[in-house]
Amino acid sequence: MDPSRKRKIRLVVALSTALFLATALIYTSFNASTEAKTPSQLVQDADSGRSYELTGKVVEGSVDRQGDELRFRVRDREGSASVPVVYSGVVPDPFRDGREVIVSGQMRDGTFAAERDSLVTKCPSKFTKDRQES
Repeated sequence: MDPSRKRKIRLVVALSTALFLATALIYTSFNASTEAKTPSQLVQDADSGRSYELTGKVVEGSVDRQGDELRFRVRDREGSASVPVVYSGVVPDPFRDGREVIVSGQMRDGTFAAERDSLVTKCPSKFTKDRQES
């Protein structure tokens, strides 16, 4: 077989393989992602058994520790809709009332059952409007 023809065949095979792998990677990354929702969005259209990332603020006075379990409510940043959350695992140091959080899990019987160790606390920005006025 002609050497130049062998090179062309190898190039086509290598490029086809690379294209297939890139397509598989993109497909997998989009299918594995969880959808981020606010409490009001989650209450409206949560599918039982589907994983979500719940994002919002911890409701003042709602934090209750019961053994290894942490119970609290998360509300919309702007608004009053809230969802009860049951969480177990590591609790970040900055976690407290009024703090923005992100937690992964599923809705079960009207309560957001969070995955173990999925709680992330967002630190307040020093560039927010409230802090600039001080």
